[in-house]
Amino acid sequence: MGTPGERLPDEALLAGLVTGDADVAVAFVRRFQGRVYGVAVAVLGDRGLAEDVAQQTFERAWKHGRVYDARRGSVQAWLCTIAHNLAVDVARARRATPVDPTEVGRLLDAVVATTEGQALARESVAELRAAIADLPREQARAVMMAGIYGLTAKQVAESEGIPLGTAKTRIRRAMGRLRAALAGETTGRP
Repeated sequence: MGTPGERLPDEALLAGLVTGDADVAVAFVRRFQGRVYGVAVAVLGDRGLAEDVAQQTFERAWKHGRVYDARRGSVQAWLCTIAHNLAVDVARARRATPVDPTEVGRLLDAVVATTEGQALARESVAELRAAIADLPREQARAVMMAGIYGLTAKQVAESEGIPLGTAKTRIRRAMGRLRAALAGETTGRP
């Protein structure tokens, strides 16, 4: 047995949600919960966190539904954008804290328990250092700033005084060259 609001168009459901109509709010959540949750799971890969993001998405829709503009997209697209942005924020907040480069070796030793494991870890670090040293200087700086210091491409661009697209290209090319070098391949691209 459904609620009377289930037959209403999306925009009418959103308007009812904003006004606090309980039946319409239930119909609104039922209509969009699968899509909103799906977006959150796709971004986070964690069902528990995705449930929290879905809840926050519907809270935002309730609080900010008056600013929805049908000319900019459907209610579904608006909700999915809210869910995506919230999920990205959660993912960024969970991202590991950057580590001081001088501490990387010590941390690797603490993580790797066996003597042979430590030897393999040191060998991997040495290979990575050598591969970074072979990169063009601007690519090495960009990938170090992004990979070790945890800066975003925008922060790299600002720090280096270069356009955002250039920073992204440097990071992408450096990562490609590092992957190839660590896999034993060589690339002819700068």
